[in-house]
Amino acid sequence: MDLRDLPAPEPLIRALAAADALAPGQAVAVLTPLLPAPLLSMLQARGLHWESVPCDDGGVQVTILHSAE
Repeated sequence: MDLRDLPAPEPLIRALAAADALAPGQAVAVLTPLLPAPLLSMLQARGLHWESVPCDDGGVQVTILHSAE
């Protein structure tokens, strides 16, 4: 899900909605223009796991995972 061109707070809202819709064992990747620290702390508070990887264009890909526990 590419969120890089959306005005704030739309990327945060959409990323959280996608994360909340995940079933156990599912993941979703979001592209952001920079590391979204507020999103990461909200994901952690929800008990979700995440990984971030820098993109070639300077953005960040954040993969959000709902563990299958």
